[in-house]
Parts: sequence; structure tokens; C-alpha cells
Amino acid sequence: MATAGDTTGVGYLLVDVSRLLRRDFDRRVRGLALTQVQWRAIAHLLREEGINQTVLAERLEVAPITLGRLIDRLEAAGWVRREADPADRRASLLFLTQKAGPIVDQMRAHASEALDAAMAGLPSAARRQLVKALERIKENLAAADAAANASEGTYTYGRRKEPQRRRAG
Repeated sequence: MATAGDTTGVGYLLVDVSRLLRRDFDRRVRGLALTQVQWRAIAHLLREEGINQTVLAERLEVAPITLGRLIDRLEAAGWVRREADPADRRASLLFLTQKAGPIVDQMRAHASEALDAAMAGLPSAARRQLVKALERIKENLAAADAAANASEGTYTYGRRKEPQRRRAG
């Protein structure tokens, strides 16, 4: 059992909490007939509309072809629309539609309930401290990821770039 000063279990704890929170949210949105990857895609678009499909696939950790089919279904339902990326004509930018509004409102309500249940018994000050600590952890990991990927020349957080090729000669 991990103690307050023991950091060896922090990663496992974060993974377990994330998994259990997703499962709880899945149960809450079951009546909305959304799959986990659908609600996660919608949630990402809520935070960052206008991202391209490649970036969203990376964030959801799914193959681009899988995301393409998912976006096809969300577009057919009228919840998502694609627009051509002016910077890359091969890419599409993704946006939520007005029709997605009611589903988004329901998702927000369920998310609020899930978080309230997850944080039951934690005083407001502890909740704020937890959020600040998680934000710091995220910043640290994103910076380390960006630095590592910059040295490799293949990836930056949120945007894929072509590997730097050596020229012969």
C-alpha cells in the first residue's frame, strides 16, 4: 500500500483513477447512445475546435483510419462538420455543429455528476489543490515530451511534423 510520501504508485494511481472515471462516465452517458471514443472525440472538440483529424487521432490514441470512420458517423449524425484546412489541403479541420449542443449539454451535466461523485468527501481547498497539482504534472510531462520529440525531430505536442531527413552528399 502506497503512503502519502511514496511516489512509486502515483503513475498506477493516475491510470486507475482515469480508467474508473471513464467507466463511471460511460455508465452515465449510456442513455445517450454514445460510445466512449465518440464522447471523447466530442469532448476534445469542445476544448479545441478546429483541430485536424490527425491531431485528434493522436489525442484519442487511435489510428487515423479509425478516426476517419468515427468522424464519418459523427458527421452523419449531424454533430460534427469538416472544413478544409487552409494550411494543408489534404487535411480536414473538425468543428461541432449546433445540433451537437443538446448532447454536449447532457455530457456536461453527466461529467459534473461524475466528478462530484469522484471527489465526494474532499473539501473545496483539496479539490483546488488537486487540480493545480495535476495541471503542473501535465505541464511538466508536456514539456518533457516536447523536448524529447524536438530532439528526435519527428513530433511536437499536438502537431506531427515530417522527420528531418539528411541530405546525401
